[in-house]
Amino acid sequence: MENMLKKVFFALFVVAIAACGSKPRVSLDAETGALKPTAQHAVIAKDVVGLFESISYKKVPFGDSISSLIFDNLIEAVDQGKNYLMQSDIDEFEQYRNTLGEDFRNGDLSAAYHMFNVYMKRYLDRLDYALTQVDAAHDFSVDERYVYNREKESWFASETEANDQWRKRVKYDLLNLRLSGSTTDSATAKQKETLTNRYKNLISMAKKTDNNEAFQVIMTALTDAIDPHTSYFNPYFAQRFNEDMANTFEGIGARLSMENEMVKVADIIVGGPVYKAKALQIDDRIIGVAQGKDGEFEDIIGWKLDHAVSKIKGPKGTVVRLKIIPAGEEPTAEPKIVSLTRDRVVIEDESAKREIKEVIGDDGKTYRVGIISLPKFYIDFEAYRKNDPNYKSTTRDVRLLLDSLKQENVDAVVMDLRFNGGGSLQESIELTGLFIDKGPVVQVRDTRNQIEVNSDREEGVAWDGPLGVIINRFSASASEIFAAAIQDYGRGIVLGSQSYGKGTVQSAIDMSRVISPTDRLLLKAQADGDDGLPAGAPQFGQINITLAKFYRITGSSTQHRGVEPDLTFPSLYSAEKYGESSEPSALPWDQINAADFAPVADLKSVIAQLAKKHQVRMDSSQAYKFLLEDIDTMQKQESETSVTLQEDKLKKEREDNRLKNKSRSDALQQMKIDLPLGGGTATDVDEGLDFIQEESLSVMADFVGLMKK
Repeated sequence: MENMLKKVFFALFVVAIAACGSKPRVSLDAETGALKPTAQHAVIAKDVVGLFESISYKKVPFGDSISSLIFDNLIEAVDQGKNYLMQSDIDEFEQYRNTLGEDFRNGDLSAAYHMFNVYMKRYLDRLDYALTQVDAAHDFSVDERYVYNREKESWFASETEANDQWRKRVKYDLLNLRLSGSTTDSATAKQKETLTNRYKNLISMAKKTDNNEAFQVIMTALTDAIDPHTSYFNPYFAQRFNEDMANTFEGIGARLSMENEMVKVADIIVGGPVYKAKALQIDDRIIGVAQGKDGEFEDIIGWKLDHAVSKIKGPKGTVVRLKIIPAGEEPTAEPKIVSLTRDRVVIEDESAKREIKEVIGDDGKTYRVGIISLPKFYIDFEAYRKNDPNYKSTTRDVRLLLDSLKQENVDAVVMDLRFNGGGSLQESIELTGLFIDKGPVVQVRDTRNQIEVNSDREEGVAWDGPLGVIINRFSASASEIFAAAIQDYGRGIVLGSQSYGKGTVQSAIDMSRVISPTDRLLLKAQADGDDGLPAGAPQFGQINITLAKFYRITGSSTQHRGVEPDLTFPSLYSAEKYGESSEPSALPWDQINAADFAPVADLKSVIAQLAKKHQVRMDSSQAYKFLLEDIDTMQKQESETSVTLQEDKLKKEREDNRLKNKSRSDALQQMKIDLPLGGGTATDVDEGLDFIQEESLSVMADFVGLMKK
């Protein structure tokens, strides 16, 4: 792979054409206060396109079709909810739909920056209007609705239509504050002050947007058109990305994202404060932040993600309080307050852990099942390269855990890979080798269509007894390789829900290796001067680019389809919204020839018997019925796009939901089952009773009983 990259980089150096002096498609000089691309931005864009057309696994010609995708991505990136741009803006932009690809190839970002600048103007116009509506008269007894999700609506046809939407937006925000507080004159004045400050903060932050931030948005629109796992990071974001790769930070232990101007919990880091306190779950929205036990809440709705993160992160030992709208609830729901003590979150300490649980099978016998929870596939590469005999890795840790479980005479072992997003390919292969004798584990096809079969070459196994693997929609990459191999060999049974479907391989490339000598000379003056970059930031940023694809030993790709469990549990997270199949630019599923391997067993008849026993338990399980109700409720809520602005009606809806949730919570407490039922977040994989895990253990008890027969 390294030699191939060197050849490609040399070719790029030879054929590179300077973009700095080319005439832009759009003159940005005529736009007052317009953000403009730098010469460096132009060079980077041109050379990134060169990488896509030469070494990317998905070699994409930059013609009309890719231009159209970039165009749609850019509009969606700036105004996904159709809250700012006018139909007239979209009509004017259409002239660039089929030319953006060629513009990027030439290093001409003028059209993309023009689109971004128009959006910024509309954004500020809408917020300026919103400020005028805070003190306007609002009748909360009128039965009208506010459409909070306009993705399927038309663009604003007129200023009057846009203003009416934002009048309702302000009324909605005020009503939400009223229902969270009181209706006294002093409370109303305070609520208006809060909302005024919110909009003023949004305006202030918007005006601080610089050309580097615009460049990141524009380049993301480009890379997302290629595939969902190819990403360019400008120097600022590259520095932050690399700091994250250091695997340590001080904060609450959650990865955050933005959705509809709200900060959303995208992932929960095992071992962090959120994980330990079971305080948050995936898709919770954070709308307010307060420092310390008594600090005043700051409204962060509409903030930039990095600004919001800077408020949430902080020194170890300090307290942060968060105002949360729980996942699945309407934005108008009454927020809950969560208090967390920040800590040092060490990602590299996400090691495999074990426990033993006793389960009664349907034969009345008690079986001991060892559970190994694995949050990621890790390896200390530096220690490994230095031939440190004590280097830390997934396989070494799991081998020790298996030895201890055997000493305690467990009847079966379960590998819990829920929320395991992958990691080291080497470790997924070697871990598989603990459960099979030597043989192929995964096939990899590179950009030259050459296929390499990666095998476990170590004879013998660490555990030859009954084995189960639990996965969910957030089990990805290396997790899918392991689960697929166990399934294909017939070595164990896979339980849970369909996995993510990430079957591609990315490599991180420092753009300084790609910039041509000709372009370096043109940029030398800028590079030698004060470029304003943070200390240590890479000058040209970096790109994570897809260079290969995984295949199962059967020849079937894990891409797009993921791994289908042998026994499937209903999931709160649908494939239509989460996972690779929800990504428009994802590489498709395909198939190659099978590798030469010998299955350990054929478990089809056993799995059929286990499925019958499992269904009998589910038919009489109240927890299972609650799970199905939760899935149905979430699907209905996701289809809703508007909310009433009549105070009494909204108040009653909120109270009905509160009583329903309390009744459900009381019932679950009696059964000692944690919410949400579907193993829906990483916080469920902790103390207490985890429904998915518990039923999986019951299946394993049945499995052991059948094997003994």
